[in-house]
Amino acid sequence: MYNKDDNVPKNHIGSGPMINAYPDSIGEKLEDIIRLLKMPEFENAFDSFYILPSIYNTDLDRGFSVIDYELNENFATVEDLNELKKLGIKLKLDFVLNHSSVLSKQFQDILKNGENSKYKDFFIDWNKFWDGCGQMTEEGYIQPDARYIKDMFFRKPGLPILNVRMPDGKEVPYWNTFYQEVRYEKVDPLDLVGSMDIQYLTAVKLAKVINDSLEEGKKPSEIDLSQFAPFRDKVIDLLESRRKYLGQMDLNIKSPLVWEFYDETLKKISWYGAEIVRLDAFAYLSKEPGSKNFLNEPQTWEILERIKTLADKYNLTLLPEIHSKYEEKIHEKLAQKGYLIYDFFLPGLIIDAIERSNIKYLIRWITEIREKKYRAVNMLGCHDGIPLLDLKGLMPDEQIESLIKLVVDRGGYVKDLHGAKNIYYQVNATYYSALGEDDRKLLLARAIQLFMPGKPQVWYLDLFAGKNDYEAVKRAGQGGHKEINRTNLTYEQVKNGLEKDIVLKQLSLLRFRNMFPAFGFDAHLEILDTEPGVLNLRWKNNGCEATLSADLKNCSFSIEALDNEGKTAYRFVSE
Repeated sequence: MYNKDDNVPKNHIGSGPMINAYPDSIGEKLEDIIRLLKMPEFENAFDSFYILPSIYNTDLDRGFSVIDYELNENFATVEDLNELKKLGIKLKLDFVLNHSSVLSKQFQDILKNGENSKYKDFFIDWNKFWDGCGQMTEEGYIQPDARYIKDMFFRKPGLPILNVRMPDGKEVPYWNTFYQEVRYEKVDPLDLVGSMDIQYLTAVKLAKVINDSLEEGKKPSEIDLSQFAPFRDKVIDLLESRRKYLGQMDLNIKSPLVWEFYDETLKKISWYGAEIVRLDAFAYLSKEPGSKNFLNEPQTWEILERIKTLADKYNLTLLPEIHSKYEEKIHEKLAQKGYLIYDFFLPGLIIDAIERSNIKYLIRWITEIREKKYRAVNMLGCHDGIPLLDLKGLMPDEQIESLIKLVVDRGGYVKDLHGAKNIYYQVNATYYSALGEDDRKLLLARAIQLFMPGKPQVWYLDLFAGKNDYEAVKRAGQGGHKEINRTNLTYEQVKNGLEKDIVLKQLSLLRFRNMFPAFGFDAHLEILDTEPGVLNLRWKNNGCEATLSADLKNCSFSIEALDNEGKTAYRFVSE
């Protein structure tokens, strides 16, 4: 038959397919996914595994709020990682550069020791950052002058601040780009008796007023304590002193301790067996008064090069994660600087090509990748959503709008920035549902992905033709739209899935893509004669060649592969 070419240069990643999942996406923990990868149906189908960051000790955002980078004992063990190494599976792991959890040892030390903390400059003190650039408000934070923030990009409405109470009672605002939650503990009447001069029965009545108000979501200062006026200040002080936090606090890259932390973390991730490190939210790292607060130049590139110097010590390939409009050409800048890039354009381009039977924009993108020699990781679905912001400038706005409407009409949820309309970001849906839950379209989409330049990343739920999970969205409540595409599969569901043609045929294509030597980052791709609804691609490498011929009008395709002796090594014809 054919053999995989293992002659990948040192420090160069292979281009074989990569499965993508949370450690508990199948079964209950990582060992269950390893059982899956050991099944005969999965033999040689994947070269790599992108394990999402709940593999670490995390609290919020399904892993992207990292407390520390120790393995999450509920999901993974060192033995699991060793088993993946034995299978020859290389890892892609996350490093969240911009922020750490409030529960991190560094922030907890600040809460305990205040100004005496070793880590007092580890995070960004809002008032120190904006000193001299605005006016102090009655609430105790600096409101930056308009000229400094008029062009700044914030991920949520209002200023990105979390007020934190120090041991001495002082309130300090810290920079908080992403999630935050403040919790107030309910009180027992005995808490009130012990902290103020109050009779027990009065404390019982006061405790009920306090707890009922907290249950309604009121802050201590908003509680109606008019009938308990003598105790108001002490009540508020007691509640605030017991304030609890959840959230992701932005790191101060000007602190040497942060860079020590970066080095230690990259070393640990390397030890886990990572080959690729995804740099989450790296574009938010550089912050300066008056700058746009997103991919500041040239500071962002200087920071990235400094991180790369650390990563090189541990033979790690960096994959900076950034969503931006095609027209901004940030993907090109990253590639020119030698970095692996995300192909966030492909998911929308393939849906557009299949639904309109027109490969115009897809061919434009393939041509650019080939001519500019981008090294990319591509995908169909993922843990986030189907990216659409990225397509601006690659296809007309009206075509993007049409694409949004199509996926939403099929049950997807639109995610806009700040709730603002006409700012394309992503649509949350499974890729299968976005394609109308049509097996022919999903198989064709997978075949096109596998013939694209780059390293194919495969979301586990797409592999099993997962449908939109509306019940998961309801359970998650407000902001839970992403759960539509994160259904955890049981082994019974996996067993049933492996009896379906759409699953087995995808695995056949993946095995071929992983093992056949015609593909690779440095292999030669030819775009053969095409017409609007026909896609013909041919890969050549090591004397072998593989050809995809796809008719998008009827969602049919064939694959023909010849070995280095010109003999047929693989043939696939869709029904």
